[in-house]
Amino acid sequence: MDLLSLTHTDPDRTTIADKLFRFYAACAESGLVEMERLATTVETWWPQIEAAIRTGMNNAGSEGTNRVIKTDARAAFGYRNPANQRLRARCTTTRRSRGHLSTRTSGRHGQLR
Repeated sequence: MDLLSLTHTDPDRTTIADKLFRFYAACAESGLVEMERLATTVETWWPQIEAAIRTGMNNAGSEGTNRVIKTDARAAFGYRNPANQRLRARCTTTRRSRGHLSTRTSGRHGQLR
């Protein structure tokens, strides 16, 4: 957590290296297999993690859009043709920009969510 807390703080390389060394040391001292696996994963993905720490950017938006599209496709059990699928995916992922954010509940009073 100390390492990830450096995001958006414009840290220098020595600060990042110090926190990374502390993380690896804590994983090694714990003696837990899960912590060793976590350290291995961090080592594998370190270039991407470092880029996220240094720039503060991530792919959360695109991952969220992909999740919505896949969920919609599962709920529809497939589409008749690819054009229909593209149209449905576009409609599903742009609801907020089209003003459909304030939906009504299905209760007796129909209050805004």
